[in-house]
Amino acid sequence: MKKVTMLIVTLLAVLGLTGSTVWLSNHATSAQAKTSKTTKAPSWKQPSESKPYPNLKKHKHAFIKVSIAKQRVYIMASRKKVLYTMKCSTGKKSSPTPKGTFHIQNRGKSFYNASSREGARYWTSFKDWGVYLFHTVPTNAKGKYVVSEAKKLGKRASHGCVRLSVADAHWIYTHVPAKMKVVIH
Repeated sequence: MKKVTMLIVTLLAVLGLTGSTVWLSNHATSAQAKTSKTTKAPSWKQPSESKPYPNLKKHKHAFIKVSIAKQRVYIMASRKKVLYTMKCSTGKKSSPTPKGTFHIQNRGKSFYNASSREGARYWTSFKDWGVYLFHTVPTNAKGKYVVSEAKKLGKRASHGCVRLSVADAHWIYTHVPAKMKVVIH
């Protein structure tokens, strides 16, 4: 009977028909089985906010503002109106993110830098045509995310680029148009 109960619980979990916990009772044996909690993707894989990303077609003068002090990227509608806020990691003090006004340049799906032994996905360049980028948390030579580095999101940790969650970097890569203004302070 326990095998049948566990099989049912496993099937429900695989089919996604459980909440965070499922209890089944068997009247004959009063046995109860509990599934493990549904695993939520780590925050460094998810969007920074629970609301939808902004529709940039509705905001013709939108721009990106990066706050090194707050370790945040803001999608701005105007000088004072924030549309969306993303947690980021900018450059360490030994390899700072450049400050100033720049513009979105080129982009790509992934890269790997053998000298720093790090890569990333969904990169969008804002300075020097591929030198300074918005991109995901780092990947290794095999393209796997480096969890120890991903956990640093929100703290200065990069070699000068702006690291973002996987979802946030993908959104910038797919939605932010070329030549959009980027202000870093």
